[in-house]
Amino acid sequence: MPELSDTDWMQAQACWIEAPGHAALRAAQLAAPGPGEVLVRALHSGISRGTEMLVFGGRVPQSEYQRMRAPFQEGDFPGPVKYGYASVGVVEQGPDDLRGRAVFCLHPHQSRYVVPASAVHALPDGLPPARAVLAANMETAVNALWDASPRVGDRIAVVGGGVVGLLVAWLAARLPDCHVQLVDTHAPRAQLARHLGLDFARPDDAAPEADLVVHASGNSQGLATALGLAAFEATVLELSWYGQQPVSLPLGEAFHARRLTLRSSQVGHVATAQRARWTHARRMALALSLLRDERLDALVTGHAPFAQLPQVLERLAAGSPDTLCQRIDY
Repeated sequence: MPELSDTDWMQAQACWIEAPGHAALRAAQLAAPGPGEVLVRALHSGISRGTEMLVFGGRVPQSEYQRMRAPFQEGDFPGPVKYGYASVGVVEQGPDDLRGRAVFCLHPHQSRYVVPASAVHALPDGLPPARAVLAANMETAVNALWDASPRVGDRIAVVGGGVVGLLVAWLAARLPDCHVQLVDTHAPRAQLARHLGLDFARPDDAAPEADLVVHASGNSQGLATALGLAAFEATVLELSWYGQQPVSLPLGEAFHARRLTLRSSQVGHVATAQRARWTHARRMALALSLLRDERLDALVTGHAPFAQLPQVLERLAAGSPDTLCQRIDY
């Protein structure tokens, strides 16, 4: 691969959230990579419909400003801030074993960037870069199942058919003799569920008495549905993050009589049961390997050029229920 000229270092652009609800592209100044660093040219990035939309709307609680910082974030909440964590690119300069390789990096939306070589993860054979934008979502799904500890033969309900919910359900359905039902209010999710080999139900028709319920709808009504589906002494695992939004729950009714466990899961830390043996890098390598199934291409439901990213963020924030993973192409 040819060396870049000195002027090429100044050609990068990044997307910044200038103020809640408004984004713009800015020039990004890069320096030549030093020892142990790589220069990555972005191919694609993915937009998180959950956390990233909360950041775009300025809805990160002040108490979480530090904990919610993304790797390589610039600026501070509520803005201006450069945010994002699903970038796929090709290494243009760096160590010989990475040079020319397609890699995933937890980096904001930017056309080129320089990061430590340890921050990029080479894509395994058989994983197209365009699908690899799902890596952060898959990593979240893996960590969720580690936290949930499903057992062979369990009846599992996943409430919320967004990208993370679909990936959790898809992984859980691969466990022997587990019956997994995806529960969502959006009827078109039924076709996608069938494509992934999953059962589907609207909340009113969902099977009760689940041994494990995973909630990923981002809506407090969905969490109430999850509690209602849980069997005696079952666990309800909460994956949604609500930012500043207050959540009201029916913790009367049968919550205590059923001795339910309501537990949170968050991908920032490796799940407790695995933490002594698994690093973040090992977990990401697993997530990338699990994405080598072409059926998962159906989760990437929109794509747009990088130049349109500010407008795409505004459109998604206004509501776009048929969009799952929105891919940005560079």
